[in-house]
Amino acid sequence: MQKPPIATKKPKEIITHSHKRIDNYYWLNEKENPETIAYLEAENAYTENIMQPTKEFQQQLFEEMKSRIKENDASVPYFWESFWYYSRYETAMEYPLYCRTAEKPANLGDITTAKNEVIILNVNDLAKDYDYFSVGTLAISPNNKLVAYSADTVSRRIYTIYIKNLETGETLTDQIPETSGSVVWADNETLIYIKKDVDSLRDYQVFRHKIGTNFETDVLLFEETDETFYLDLSLSKSKHYVFIHALSTLTDEVRFLDLTNPNGQLQLLQSRQQDLKYSAEHFGDSFYIRTNLEAENFKIVKTLITKPEISNWETVIAHRNHVFIESFDVFENFLVVEEREQGLIKFWIINWENSKDKKDNLGHYVNFDENTYLAYLDINTDLATQVLRFGYTSLTTPISTFEYDMQSQQKTLLKEQVVQIVGGIFDKRNYKSERIWVEIPNNLTSQDEKKTHETVKIPVSLVYHKDTRLDGTAPLLQYGYGSYGITIDATFSSARLSLLDRGFVYAIAHIRGGQELGRQWYENGKLLNKMNTFSDFIAVSEYLIAQNYTSKSKLFGYGGSAGGLLMGAIMNLRADLYAGILAAVPFVDCVTTMLDDTIPLTTFEYDEWGNPNEKIYYDYMLSYSPYDNITAKNYPNTLITTGLHDSQVQYFEPAKWTAKLRELKTDDNLLLLHTDMSAGHGGASGRFQRLHDIALEYAFMFLLMGVKN
Repeated sequence: MQKPPIATKKPKEIITHSHKRIDNYYWLNEKENPETIAYLEAENAYTENIMQPTKEFQQQLFEEMKSRIKENDASVPYFWESFWYYSRYETAMEYPLYCRTAEKPANLGDITTAKNEVIILNVNDLAKDYDYFSVGTLAISPNNKLVAYSADTVSRRIYTIYIKNLETGETLTDQIPETSGSVVWADNETLIYIKKDVDSLRDYQVFRHKIGTNFETDVLLFEETDETFYLDLSLSKSKHYVFIHALSTLTDEVRFLDLTNPNGQLQLLQSRQQDLKYSAEHFGDSFYIRTNLEAENFKIVKTLITKPEISNWETVIAHRNHVFIESFDVFENFLVVEEREQGLIKFWIINWENSKDKKDNLGHYVNFDENTYLAYLDINTDLATQVLRFGYTSLTTPISTFEYDMQSQQKTLLKEQVVQIVGGIFDKRNYKSERIWVEIPNNLTSQDEKKTHETVKIPVSLVYHKDTRLDGTAPLLQYGYGSYGITIDATFSSARLSLLDRGFVYAIAHIRGGQELGRQWYENGKLLNKMNTFSDFIAVSEYLIAQNYTSKSKLFGYGGSAGGLLMGAIMNLRADLYAGILAAVPFVDCVTTMLDDTIPLTTFEYDEWGNPNEKIYYDYMLSYSPYDNITAKNYPNTLITTGLHDSQVQYFEPAKWTAKLRELKTDDNLLLLHTDMSAGHGGASGRFQRLHDIALEYAFMFLLMGVKN
C-alpha cells in the first residue's frame, strides 16, 4: 500500500487575546505555491491508489445512477408574457437547453409536443471549451426580443453578464464582468445588476447599464459599505418594481425602483434596524411584507407604496408561536402562505373576497399525505389566475409538479420525475419512510426556557428498502447540516437508490441550527449555542444504534460545508460512534478563518458564528473548532472532498485538516482527501459529471462494509 502524503510542517504563531496557537499547515493557503499544488495532487494520487480496488465498482455505480436519469427530458413549461418557457436535456448532454414556444404544448408533461421551438440558450455549446460552466440568471426583456444571462466558468460564483438577440441569434458586444449573476431588465434598453468584489466575494454595488455602452460607464445606483451585508436583486411579480435587498444574517433593508421611471433613483422602503428582517412583494397599491417585527416566527403585513415606513405597516397574517411563515405569493383573488408547522410545509390558501367580508381570514390548507416530505411554491407568474403551481417530493416520491385550483380545491399532477430502473419504472412501494422524534434533555442555559421546555425533541427522517431488516445489522448513512437557519427537508434522490437497494438506511437529522421547528430552533443552534448542533447529531446517532436501525460498526456520518464543521466536531467529540465520516467542502478551521477578514465572506458570518475578535466568541469557537481540537487518538475512517476554486470554504481548510489529522491520529483507519482541481463549492457542473463524486463517496462506504458490487 502506498504511504500517505506527509505535509511539511512550517510553524506559524497566531496570538489572539494573549492566547497562542501554532499552525503548522498555515502555508497551504498559498494557492500559487507549487508546493501547495503538489501536496493536493499527492493526496489525490493517494486516494486514487487506495480506492483502486473499487474502480470498477465506482464505474458500475456511476452507470447505475446515470441509467435512472431520463436523458431526453424537459421541465414543465410556464407562461411568461407571450411565450411558454421550459428547459430540456438531450441524450448524453451534460447541460440544459433553455427554450420557449409561442404555442402551449399539447402535453405539459412531455415537451416533445412543443411547436416552433426557439432555443434561447444551448448551454452545451457555451460550455464546450470549459471544465466548469454554470448559468446564473436568465432574464427576458419586456419586448421578448433579448435575453440577458450570466455565466461562471471558474466556480468562484463570479459571473459575467451577456446579452443575446433572440430574433437574430447574435450575442451583443455588451459584456459585464465580475457580477453576482443577478440581472433584471428595467426597460428594453436598460439592465440593473449587482457588482461583486472579487477579493471578498461580497455582492456590494448596484449598477444600471444601457445597452450598447461600455460597462465602465454604468451608473452606480447604490453601494453597500457595511461589510457584514451583501445585496440581492429581484423583480416584483407585477413587473412594476425592482427590489434591491441588503441583508445580513439578522437584519434586512429594502430599496425599490419604480419601473415607470427606469432612469430614476432608488427609494428606501424601510431603513435597517438591528435584528429587523423583512422582504417585500408588490400587489395593487401596496407592498406586502414578510417580517419578524415583534414576530419571532414571522408575520405578513402590508403598507401603501406611498407610505412604506414601518409606522404604517398593517398586519395581514398575524404571528403564531407554533407556525413559521417561510414565504407567500399574491394573486388577484388569493393569498398563498407557505407555512412550516412541526417541521413540515403547509400551504394556507386565503380568498381575498371572503377576507374582505369578514374580519378573520377564511381559507383552507392543501393536504399532503406522507409523514415526511417537501412541498414548495413553484413559478407562478400570472396574478389573475386561480391556479397555483407547486412542487412536491419526499424520500420515496420523485420530484413532482402540480397545479392546484384554489377555488375548486382540485389538485392535478402535471409531471413526476421519471426514474428508470432495470426492467421497468421505479416503484415507491419498494421503500419505506419514517419520521421519528429523538428526545433529549434540554441543555439551554436560559432558566425560563428550561422551565418551558424540559426536553428537546429532534425530528429525524428515514428511508430504507422494504426488505431491509432493522435489527442492528444494516449500515446507515446519517446526514446533517444545522446552520444558517437552513432547513434540510426530506427529498427524493435517484442516486440514493444505489445505497437503499444494497441494504443501507438513510437518515436526516433535523438538528438545531436549522429552521425546521421555527426561528427558535435556529437561535438555539448558533453563536454561543452552537454546541447544541453537535450534541443533537450525536444524540440521534446514539438513538439509531439503540433502536437497532444500525450499529457503531456500520454507522456513517455525512455533512458538507457547515455540515462539514459538524462532521469535524463529532469526530473530536465521539469518534467511537462512527465507522466512517464523509466530509464535503468542510468548514473546519473556523477560528483562523473568522479572524481573517480578507478571506471571502468572513465578515458576513459574524452573526452566525460570532466575531472571534471578541474574547467570548473566540473562546467558545475555539472549544469546538475541528482543526484546533484534533488530538492524538483514534479517528473513524474519513473521506474529505473539496474544490480548488471553492468560493465558500477555501480549499486549504480541508487540506490543513487532513494534514493535521494524518499527523496526530493513532489508528490505521483510512484518511483520504480528494480535491477537484477544476471545481468549487458545488462540485462538478454537469448533470452526469457530479455522479462520479457520489460514486466515490458510496464506494468508500461499501469498501469499508466489504461490499464489492
